[in-house]
Amino acid sequence: MEYYIDALRKYADFTGRSTRKAYWMYFLFYVLIMVILSVIDYALGTKVIANLFSFAMLIPSITITARRLHDTTRSGWWQLLFLVPFIGIIVMLYFLIQDSHDANDYGQNPKNN
Repeated sequence: MEYYIDALRKYADFTGRSTRKAYWMYFLFYVLIMVILSVIDYALGTKVIANLFSFAMLIPSITITARRLHDTTRSGWWQLLFLVPFIGIIVMLYFLIQDSHDANDYGQNPKNN
């Protein structure tokens, strides 16, 4: 949960780097919360709660993905690959699972801190 809260604290911070663990822990908690909210929405017969949560988490999700890409020496603009059906998602998944690189233009390796 610490990684999820940390991502929310850096709500609109596109600078710096995020470790692989920080990114995937954020993603895990995001999915768990979405599942819980979707079940609640289903029980209530609405789609409002999960949609509002998803909309509220849009900017933090973009920023943590940009910081994760920075950790692999790529610009945050690579996220636009998500718009390419199927192939874009596979390429982005490959980028996001790569290990951290040493110091680069985006800062020091966060694993060393």
